[in-house]
Amino acid sequence: MAETVAETLANFDKVIVEAGTGTGKTFAYLLPAILSGRKTIISTGTKALQDQLYHRDLPLISQAVGRPVTTALLKGRANYLCLQRLAQIDDVPGALVDDLQSVREWRHRTDSGDRAELTEVAEDSAIWPLVTSTVDNCLGQRCPQYSDCHVAKARRAAQEADLVVVNHHLLLADLAMKESGFVEFLPGADAIILDEAHQIPDLAVQFFGVALGSRELERIVDEVRAATLSLNQAELQRRVDNLQTAVRALRADAPRKEGKYQLGEVLPDMRESLDSLRAALGDLMIALGGLSDASVEIEKLHERLLGATERLTLLVSDDDWDGLRWLEVNPRSIRMNLTPLDVSETLSALTDNSNQAWVFTSATLAIGDDFSHFTSRMGLNRVTALTFPSPYAVEDNGLIYLPPDLPQPSDAGHTHAMLEAVMPLLKLTTGGLFCLFTSHRALNLAKKWVRSHRSRLSGRKLLVQGSAPRDDLLRRFREAGNAVLLGTGSFWEGVDVRGQALTIVAIDKLPFASPADPLMMARLEYIRRQGGNGFPEHQLPQAVLALKQGAGRLLRDQSDYGVVVLCDPRLTSKSYGGTFLKSLEPMSTTSSLRDVRQFLARHERSGEVA
Repeated sequence: MAETVAETLANFDKVIVEAGTGTGKTFAYLLPAILSGRKTIISTGTKALQDQLYHRDLPLISQAVGRPVTTALLKGRANYLCLQRLAQIDDVPGALVDDLQSVREWRHRTDSGDRAELTEVAEDSAIWPLVTSTVDNCLGQRCPQYSDCHVAKARRAAQEADLVVVNHHLLLADLAMKESGFVEFLPGADAIILDEAHQIPDLAVQFFGVALGSRELERIVDEVRAATLSLNQAELQRRVDNLQTAVRALRADAPRKEGKYQLGEVLPDMRESLDSLRAALGDLMIALGGLSDASVEIEKLHERLLGATERLTLLVSDDDWDGLRWLEVNPRSIRMNLTPLDVSETLSALTDNSNQAWVFTSATLAIGDDFSHFTSRMGLNRVTALTFPSPYAVEDNGLIYLPPDLPQPSDAGHTHAMLEAVMPLLKLTTGGLFCLFTSHRALNLAKKWVRSHRSRLSGRKLLVQGSAPRDDLLRRFREAGNAVLLGTGSFWEGVDVRGQALTIVAIDKLPFASPADPLMMARLEYIRRQGGNGFPEHQLPQAVLALKQGAGRLLRDQSDYGVVVLCDPRLTSKSYGGTFLKSLEPMSTTSSLRDVRQFLARHERSGEVA
């Protein structure tokens, strides 16, 4: 793989590489990137992977190679302490006093301002939005603290570095919004390496769309009120009140039930409040326009009102736009969205640069040997695609178990039946169990069942997604060594538990995305317009790749062993079931509990001998 990447960088070419667990793909692209002498941008799937790559992997391989290379870590602005916003805080609610004091003390110790450094303040603490900036409220070069700005320093370092580590959210957000900074040096990079590249198409659909939500509008109301209160203008405050009332009326006219709706279906009931909202936005925008010379903050707020008005017009207009308009209703907010049906042309334009090398890599990019699902969504044509399978003894160390006689996934009793089939396996292993679910509803049903059948846990610790931060749950799972963890989406990928702490991964259903999911609806509509069939061309490949991700939680090291339990009878009753099982080869498949018992007994014995 390293040789392939080296050739790609040398020739300013493109390559797609599916690299199985244990391939060492991180080193396989870092080594040629460092040796190439080319300015390289590496984008990862998450900030956690970004930190691991920059702080652990990159120093290790740089030291081994012995070649000096200047590197930089660049995150979105919300990850950096904003000195100006910190200076403006007078008081906070009592629950945040300690966090604010910690931030103030850290402000004098930090060089980077990266909030990941301050581990004693929780990642989800309400203090962070108060002491970090967004593209909307950042004052840029007109900020009094600009010369010491951590975001500006990080971006200058990235401009000057040989190798820059970013994440997909930053990459796509900056490209979509054309925010100054990152966009300026992306064209100047010689090579772009996208790790966890399978995430890019769906993320791009979100970032290249249009959205406007009630929370954003409420935030604008609060900030306008704070910025203009000292002006003591009654008419201005009346217009602020009108906007606040219009936002509340819009929420009141939206559907009560949580969920996602096609906007066209609910628009008639919301039309009056939408018209009032547009008028209120326009009135306040005009008022602030006449005051924009008063302060930089008011000028920025005027720009934000203008942007919100333009997006609202686009979202509710009857003009034909190649996208899906939909509404998301949450308990305390709503959000209108316009999702593009296809982003392949946009992504193709981004990567179609003969003066740049592009490397796309992940453990899940192909269905068997077929990369067409990924290449079509990325707009990649005539690109070399290679697979390097896991070097681990997957055939010997992994087994797929299909419990017999389970009800169909649509059956109300499916989750309970799944747990009845899975829990007896705990008596066959001293290791731990992941139960992965395809919906929060199934997860909640499982949580109730397990808590009312505690004896079935065989004395093991129970950990449930949502009861604590993900990283904390994983730490406790590893430390326990034989725990049971119930999880959904966020535990399907990017989770690395090695050794006997995890010997069984049970998956409740084949991970087909709901046809009512707006991203899925948009893609299926696009395929239909092209004369295609959405199920084999999109729904099936997406589900197969998602299953590979979930099953990939099991074997994370050379000596790991275990069983993947797939609790969906469609694997044997439907013609497409074989496509899923083939994607998990060379692991063999059985429906015999006796085979599972013998497999686990053999590995547990050999582990004791070792």
